Amino acid sequence: MRFIAAAMVFVFHVTLAQFFAERGAEQTLLSIFTQAGWAGVGFFFVLSGFVLTWSSRPGHSARGFWRRRFFKIYPSHVVTLVAAFVLLTWVTGVHVDAWQALLNLLLVQSWFPQFEIRASLNGVSWSLSCEMLFYLAFPLLIRPIRAIRPERLWAWAAGVAVVIFLVPVASSMLPRDPLPGAGVAAYDFWIIYQFPPVRMLDFVFGMILARIVMTGRRLPLDLGGSIALAIAAYALAPLFPAAYTLTAIMVVPMGLVIAAGAAAPPRPPTSLPGRAAVWLGEISFAFYLWHQLVLTYGQQWLGAGRGLSTPAALGVVVLLLAVTLVLSWMLFALVERPIMRRFAGPRRDRLAASGPPPAVPAGTAVGAEADEGATRDAHP
Repeated sequence: MRFIAAAMVFVFHVTLAQFFAERGAEQTLLSIFTQAGWAGVGFFFVLSGFVLTWSSRPGHSARGFWRRRFFKIYPSHVVTLVAAFVLLTWVTGVHVDAWQALLNLLLVQSWFPQFEIRASLNGVSWSLSCEMLFYLAFPLLIRPIRAIRPERLWAWAAGVAVVIFLVPVASSMLPRDPLPGAGVAAYDFWIIYQFPPVRMLDFVFGMILARIVMTGRRLPLDLGGSIALAIAAYALAPLFPAAYTLTAIMVVPMGLVIAAGAAAPPRPPTSLPGRAAVWLGEISFAFYLWHQLVLTYGQQWLGAGRGLSTPAALGVVVLLLAVTLVLSWMLFALVERPIMRRFAGPRRDRLAASGPPPAVPAGTAVGAEADEGATRDAHP
């Protein structure tokens, strides 16, 4: 699921890069995949809250949690940030403002309105600003969420979903300067889609869903039904005002997919497709960090900036996908995994957890690997 969400964001950015000279092909892609970018990022935020809640134990310390999150996110961010800085300054000759570079280095850029890709250096890193807030708040959020009585969890989940739907109403009171290409006002886009405190609603929704599954509450749909609902919401999203398509329309269907997937009977990944899916999930964070840089600068190096015939454009996209996969594997294997093994989970912290694991319904799919959520959870 992690890699599918990352691939949705990849395809969304392909549509923005204008690889296709044929207007019909480009419009078809835009109509099909514009929603994919918003949905993919939202999926990661909900999944992050779900997995971290599932893997959390009452005896885990906040300090240990923050250390694991730092080493999971920050080293890979620095590597791709440096790459973005070099590419932006040396290849395109664009001047990088020192203040913007500092905001990006500290992962606080999304706390400020930024409507240009170059302001974020590596454009996709804005979502890490949101994740950093999620991680800082998680040790404080998990206690009251654990305290919710099981029979009231669905009511709390519904309440969070309602607040998410109300955010566009509140943002409509802000200045209405248009944001080209987004279909919404600039400040609507920032508040609804990028502002960390608002996006924490997605994260909290995921936390509550994890508690729903962990306490054995009944889900309204199984995995197949949840996927069907998500597909239907995706298809119907263009019928709603653009501000609601950024987050609200897809958050409940995607949350149900995650919850139903966790509650589904386990399927050990013994087959080749299963092992490949695990590998793709492991490199999904690195893939997310690399993909926009590869698309942007690969397009320039391959001379595809003015658009190509449809077969040629598809070939270039497949080539850049392969390059992104290779770079993602390298970042995961050489940076993310060794750093996590070396610094993120000392044995004394693992042994310090007190009390048994939380009750999980028999036959659920997260199971024994849940405690590795600190090293294998979803990002954005």
